[in-house]
Amino acid sequence: MRRSTRLLSLTAISTLLLGLLAPGGAEAAPIPYEAESATVSQGAVESNHAGYSGTGFVNYDNAAGGYVEFTVNAAAAGTAALTFRFANGTTANRPMDIAVNGAVVSAARAFNGTGAWTTWQEVTVGAALTAGANTVRATAITANGGPNLDRLTVDGSGGGGGTPAQVNGRLHVCGTKLCNSSGNPIQLRGMSTHGLQWYYQCLNTASLDALATDWKADVLRISMYIQEGGYDTNPRQFTDRVHNLIEQATARGMYAIVDWHMLTPGDPNVNLAKAKTFFTEIAQRHRDKTNLLYEIANEPNGVSWAKIKSYAEQLIPVIRANDPATPILVGTRAWSSLGVSDGATETEVVNNPVNAANIMYTFHFYAASHDAEYLNTLSRAADRIPMFVTEFGTQTASGDGGNNFTRSQQYLDLMASKKISWVSWNYSDDSRSGAVFTAGTCPGGPFAGTSRLKPAGVWVRDRIRTPDDFPTG
Repeated sequence: MRRSTRLLSLTAISTLLLGLLAPGGAEAAPIPYEAESATVSQGAVESNHAGYSGTGFVNYDNAAGGYVEFTVNAAAAGTAALTFRFANGTTANRPMDIAVNGAVVSAARAFNGTGAWTTWQEVTVGAALTAGANTVRATAITANGGPNLDRLTVDGSGGGGGTPAQVNGRLHVCGTKLCNSSGNPIQLRGMSTHGLQWYYQCLNTASLDALATDWKADVLRISMYIQEGGYDTNPRQFTDRVHNLIEQATARGMYAIVDWHMLTPGDPNVNLAKAKTFFTEIAQRHRDKTNLLYEIANEPNGVSWAKIKSYAEQLIPVIRANDPATPILVGTRAWSSLGVSDGATETEVVNNPVNAANIMYTFHFYAASHDAEYLNTLSRAADRIPMFVTEFGTQTASGDGGNNFTRSQQYLDLMASKKISWVSWNYSDDSRSGAVFTAGTCPGGPFAGTSRLKPAGVWVRDRIRTPDDFPTG
């Protein structure tokens, strides 16, 4: 049988693999794998364009199905950032499917034009690696073939371990708690983005590195507004922004909440068809990831619990058809207050829950506005149904005004005692007091430390940074 695959020398890879066994079990430094030393199908090793590393690069044939496959050895299982260095001298995207151990982890990943064949750029994909040998394959999916591929750099596979996603694995709802892959209740703590239409510049490599390593956040909530200049204006652009941020969170070992940030209009059914389209694509592309949660309705308002429940029971089966395992977070009445802001209580949800498994209900509070009635409602509800606080602030409900740190701490103490996960609003340099950074911080930073933080930022960073208790036994 004729074979088109050419096996190239693995000597360079063998040498590089020695660096993965870091002394004393420390996390290995990023390891480069040259494309010219990988397995190539429907492509050729060339060196006629300057700027490559190693001894050359792979020029894909102009055909779908060509691939470059790397063998990557990981000292221990864990999440890794896979960074592909490439050049594309055309103006057309040359997308590729990225697969790890035969499973696609990033479908139709964009490799856009770089302006010239001598201009090299990078694309990063997050993926889970197993201990030992792994295959990483980049496959062209259009008749144009792939870009010129220079190398793959693997960061995070060396076995340092310990990121939230590494320690806990895929999450699921057990009883009234969020549990890790070992079946133990856990609490996630992290930050929410602001609207991606306004503050996307605050979500760059430096800021996300700081969130994961300096803030030590477990989770990033990706807040994509539907109206107000968001998804409605350009569904492709905003869906791609969510795809990118999922990959960035994954590469850093954080969990990612995909937030369908409906707010005005307050009836989620208005956007049901759009939500089905969006979550179908998200679920199809990312269903193999173990670090996701889907938040399907940010803050329903001006609408009954019955209508919110109906919305959830129409959308959840669409998601489950593509992703049967990722936990789903359902918004509650009156701006996700369990109905309190409309004079109701948690009993309407407790007595009439959504007919679906592996789901949680969301609660939002702003401590300077939401007093003991809200706090006590959350406490009672958490004993009866699974709760997740996907948004809170230390100030007023507008996200502005003075901070009430005393009431905020009461909420945090309650959530710690009942293992209620939480996310704070918001990781941007908006002028309001609830945005953690001072005006002008984005995009240049610095994002680590406290020099550019407002008082609310200092307060919440300190509480995210306290050690996690993630039982795995």
